[in-house]
Amino acid sequence: ARAGRGGGQLAAGRWQGRAGPPLRHRRRRRGGGDADQQGDGEELEEGEAAAAVAVSVTQGLAGARVRAASGELAAALRATRAQAIVKGGEQSFELDVRDASYRAAGGRQVKLPEGMRVSITSAREDQPDGHTGRIRFFPDGSSTGGHITLQRGARRWQVNVAWLTGAVSVTDGVAAR
Repeated sequence: ARAGRGGGQLAAGRWQGRAGPPLRHRRRRRGGGDADQQGDGEELEEGEAAAAVAVSVTQGLAGARVRAASGELAAALRATRAQAIVKGGEQSFELDVRDASYRAAGGRQVKLPEGMRVSITSAREDQPDGHTGRIRFFPDGSSTGGHITLQRGARRWQVNVAWLTGAVSVTDGVAAR
């Protein structure tokens, strides 16, 4: 019997112990069964596993960026609504789809993360040109309404603004291909 790491040992051709042999020493033979040897197949399997993890992490980070951007955009819309109520006058939130940026009332221009696509649906009179859309808020809290869609890869988030109440909500989903 041969002692190994992982709390077990190889006895009579079978591994006995808690966790089995270390992963880098374990591989599948083409015909089935485990082989307790090292070779090119392990590096390939480890490389595939590492690539799968890297893709998963990258997609997770992209989803987190879209989620964070949609949350920040929703907060800017809510702040614009609050300013309209507090100041007793109309306030506007503007979105530039060409530059993927927005500006809340009295705020600075905010650029969305690189590679993010954005679109806006708003009233025709709130589209001064082919790449800018606006949502206006009024002193009673109401708005012109609309929605803004943020998309990166297969992840899509929609920020909705209700016209009657000015309430802002965020929904997420997977983009249609």
